[in-house]
Amino acid sequence: MRLRQIILLTTAMTGFAGVAHAQQDPSTPPSTEPPSGGASADQAEPDRGEEVVVTGYAGALRQAIAVKRNANAVVDAISAEDIGKFPDRNVAESLSHIPGVSIDRRFGEGEKVAILGTDPALNRMLLDGHGLASADWGGNDNDPSSRTFNYSLLAPELVDRLEVYKSPEPRLEEGSLGGTVIVRTRRPLELKANSVFASGGYSYNDRAEKGSIRGSGLYSWKNDAETFGILLAATYDKQNLVRSGVEFFGYDNADGSGSPFLTTNAAGQRVLKNPAAVITGGTLADLDKAASPFGINYAYFQQQRERTSVAGTMQFRPSSDLTLTLNGLHINGNYNNYSQSMYTIPGAWTGDVLQSATVANGVVTDASFGAATGQSAQLDTLVRHTKLKTDNLNFFADWEGDDGAKVSFAGGWSKATGGRNPEYLFNVQTRLPFSYSITPTSADVNFVGDLTNPTNYFTNPNNNPATIEGRPVLVGGTELVGAQIGGLDYSVTTDVDAFGGFDATVPVGDGFFKQFLVGSRFTNHINRVDSRGVNSYLRQSLLGSQLGVETGVTPDGVYSGTGGNGNATQYLNLPEQSVIDVLENAINSPLVEKVGASTRVKETTLASYAQLNFEGGGLRGNIGGRLVYTKDESQYALSLPTTANPNPVPVPTTSTSSYLKFLPSINLAYEASPTLIFRGAVAKVISRPRYQDLAASITQNDVTRDAGGGNPNLRPYESTNYEVTAEFYPRPGALLSLELYRREIDNYIINERVPGQTLFNSLTGQLENNYTVQRPINAGKGKVNGVLINGQAEIWGGFGIQANYAYQDSSTSTTINSTAILNLPYLSKHTVNIIPYFEKGPFQARLSYNYRSAYFRTIGRLGSQEMVAPYNQLDASMSLKLTENVTLTAQAQNLLDETYLQYSGTPDRPSAFYKNGRTFVGSISFRM
Repeated sequence: MRLRQIILLTTAMTGFAGVAHAQQDPSTPPSTEPPSGGASADQAEPDRGEEVVVTGYAGALRQAIAVKRNANAVVDAISAEDIGKFPDRNVAESLSHIPGVSIDRRFGEGEKVAILGTDPALNRMLLDGHGLASADWGGNDNDPSSRTFNYSLLAPELVDRLEVYKSPEPRLEEGSLGGTVIVRTRRPLELKANSVFASGGYSYNDRAEKGSIRGSGLYSWKNDAETFGILLAATYDKQNLVRSGVEFFGYDNADGSGSPFLTTNAAGQRVLKNPAAVITGGTLADLDKAASPFGINYAYFQQQRERTSVAGTMQFRPSSDLTLTLNGLHINGNYNNYSQSMYTIPGAWTGDVLQSATVANGVVTDASFGAATGQSAQLDTLVRHTKLKTDNLNFFADWEGDDGAKVSFAGGWSKATGGRNPEYLFNVQTRLPFSYSITPTSADVNFVGDLTNPTNYFTNPNNNPATIEGRPVLVGGTELVGAQIGGLDYSVTTDVDAFGGFDATVPVGDGFFKQFLVGSRFTNHINRVDSRGVNSYLRQSLLGSQLGVETGVTPDGVYSGTGGNGNATQYLNLPEQSVIDVLENAINSPLVEKVGASTRVKETTLASYAQLNFEGGGLRGNIGGRLVYTKDESQYALSLPTTANPNPVPVPTTSTSSYLKFLPSINLAYEASPTLIFRGAVAKVISRPRYQDLAASITQNDVTRDAGGGNPNLRPYESTNYEVTAEFYPRPGALLSLELYRREIDNYIINERVPGQTLFNSLTGQLENNYTVQRPINAGKGKVNGVLINGQAEIWGGFGIQANYAYQDSSTSTTINSTAILNLPYLSKHTVNIIPYFEKGPFQARLSYNYRSAYFRTIGRLGSQEMVAPYNQLDASMSLKLTENVTLTAQAQNLLDETYLQYSGTPDRPSAFYKNGRTFVGSISFRM
């Protein structure tokens, strides 16, 4: 852990005890717990005269403390300061301030949430207590049809409070390994009549060098009798993202089995493919054991994220004991993007023309190559048209009797769509000689020749009989013989969730046991991927200058500061319309349904629970269990090539599996004194596999010769979770807590990699036996242990601070290719949050600093253990109340302009460097 993080955290935390115990300064206005604080009479502050209600950011922190204090489970919360005034522009960014919660910023903006060291896909987001259908935009490798939610789609203006349950209760929907996020939205009968909020603003990203407007509005009304209310809200947000950097497609010879620059001669000796190559830094044997980059890619990604959401809630209270609620949500996102990838694959494409190589620390850090006989590099251009759409409609009927008995009925439906619709793919190649040099934080690739000159590029020259999924492509009734130059891929995900159920609370008397809770829920969920496609061909290879479309070059400065250097930072650049035009002018196959890439998973669950709440003698909590039945029906297609039939027609297949799980849990909270609470919790939990992991169809990459598929027989992840906390509440607005947790995970799903598999390569038109196929299996066990320290206090004169530190470690029995996986995905050993703030009169200012140490992200190409290097994030916000109703706000994100750095196993094997830029936002808001 870096020294500066230790110094910052120590400075922040050492002041809490003194601040917490200090008597209130006479110059500081007196304060009390908010009415919802739930403190007993003997916990109240001494009478200091007129009571003052604390509002603003400090008031929101007090509300969050009250939620945590009064909960029976281990819970953390974030409350909005006011309507439309959430701490951050993004809900995921706000959640990252909670101890033990972290986010991945691969695309700059926080999208997915990891809780207590568990993968975002293994945690649930519940909107007002129920699941929500989810789909992503098709280019995010972190979300292959997982069960999480893209928080960037959820407008903060719609949110009243976020609750993170780190220990479950039987009444909560199952499916989370680390924790469950419950998003509480606003209700009209809980707001003042004629509440109005409106805001407008402008955001600017300094890497995109573009700005955009955003706006939101909310109106809530209820009648004088408070029996009927309506709330309407709408938001519009637009962002321009530019992410540039260098990617490495894993490492050749990572296991030391043999360098791609050498071959075995007739005498069984290992010799250079090019005998004239010069080796430095080691012997020929050292080179044969050294890892080398399989591919080096200069990636330039541009995306415009345009999001619109509309929400409405209607409440009717026909009697004092019955409340009916109907709410709906519509989210529409336009995530169109364009990526250009200029990459070389040294070993496979130019291993026979190696001229020189340098070996250092077991890695080929420098190499140079002559002109390739086939190709030395390739430029991929991908234009993705993507619309995300989420619709949600729910109905609740809540009855509460005078004796505390409650019955609630709930039913709802949600649907989400997303994906590539379509993706235009076009590529060209070059044979230019080149050299590369890499360090842990940089890549320098230089070509001998001008990469910006279209005449140095050509389209695929390999003519072959054209087929799609085993069927010939016919042109004029004759099978086409041509070279594929790209095509259109339609891959649309549709996710539909429907549920219904009831919850009942029965008072059981004035003894130790207070309430008996019981309920059931039925859920029907369908996750479907529909794939179609068009392949584009030419009968003869064309130069880049013969394409008949407008061409350009990569703009100056795109790779500045990323670590990517050399003349590979500027290459042929095709405008989006040029890519589309090239494909339209090619020979195109008919649009066909891709059966082999289409899947459907139908999941039916039935869950029932029983829970007893108890309280007495300072001890309170709950105990019970949840019985869950799950049935999965997976529909997919298999294509298994053989020598006799190298390109078979996919065969539709259906597999069914089911399981029954009992999930007991207990939560205890003991108030040792009015200011000290101890908690303990034990629970059995499950998390279900990703939907696409349950579909066994095989997809393949013919460049890297990687393939992968699912496994319909996967069982759910299982874990026994333990929580112990000590919480000190010395005065209103102050908290110091210590949390210890443990996760004992079974059935962890890992990807088994099997090399030497035979598949048909569409690029070469041949059957090849050098594919590595990976498939998910239940083979992993893991233990996660963590220590979380959290503190916050109102100091003096309007100053306050929040700070927390998390230490998390894991051990696993998981191995991949005989290599132990040292950590579970998304688990950082050290995470630090420090948020000093100032709030006085009309002015408010806040800094938010976040640090997380290195973490394992995923298994990448060629079995690469993809690690993300330590990451720092510094954000700032200020607001000024011009009047009682009008406020000016300014925010800045990623002030440090941090580089997202990823490496393969060890830092001397880099795998990605990205820059996402800083974002600045200014807005004006009106509240009434």
